Amino acid sequence: MRSLLEKLLDGKITLEQCETLLKARNIQELGDNIKLDLKRKDRTGFPEAIFSENKSVEDLVLIINSHIKNNNENLILTRLNNSKYDLVKKGLNHSNKIFKLIYNEKANILIVKLKKIEKKEFKAGIITAGTSDIQVAEESKVIIETSGHKCITSYDVGVAGIHRLFPEISKMIEEDVKVIIVCAGMEGALPSVVAGLVDIPVIGVPTSVGYGVGAGGKAALYAMLQSCAPGIAVVNIDNGFGAGVFALSILKNL
Repeated sequence: MRSLLEKLLDGKITLEQCETLLKARNIQELGDNIKLDLKRKDRTGFPEAIFSENKSVEDLVLIINSHIKNNNENLILTRLNNSKYDLVKKGLNHSNKIFKLIYNEKANILIVKLKKIEKKEFKAGIITAGTSDIQVAEESKVIIETSGHKCITSYDVGVAGIHRLFPEISKMIEEDVKVIIVCAGMEGALPSVVAGLVDIPVIGVPTSVGYGVGAGGKAALYAMLQSCAPGIAVVNIDNGFGAGVFALSILKNL
């Protein structure tokens, strides 16, 4: 980048040429349909993650092999089910560089580990209302831990047995967590309860657990958006990844 800017200052290239060259350096095109953002971490503090659910095994293999060859950052693939992971693993090229595959079956996330994860100072808490919300919570956990922060988790402590919640909140406060992610389906009341008990940011994650008017997670989403407890931010339904990244943006700026 520095050499390009020097050429621009020296008048050897035009502003338009410089812009084109910078974009070309930042984006890697694979075939006709895939464009990898190589410098996302430099801009946002978090590397590009690959949403795997609607991608073919062939495309995922192409993306991972290219990343391993051209990048030294760890790569995250979200929403990668176990059967697709098995097929992807067989197609990877192990001759280019040493790497390690870490697959979390609960979260359906694959980490292609190319560098050591440096431990960070701060901690995050993650709570679920029920065991059916754990998959979404684990997605947040993997995202946060892959960036070096520790997670304190407490699952199945929803409002149907609210007495279970209070000692878990006390433990998280003792652990000095700086943000709490709360995953809840059904009526989605748990983030409001948690936000009324703590003085740190709370991220509500509505999950698609529920039936009747709660089917698909919309009742939980509306309840969290309508909460009268201050200090809650709400992400989209089942968006554990987004909650994890948002928590990281809080931790990074402490």
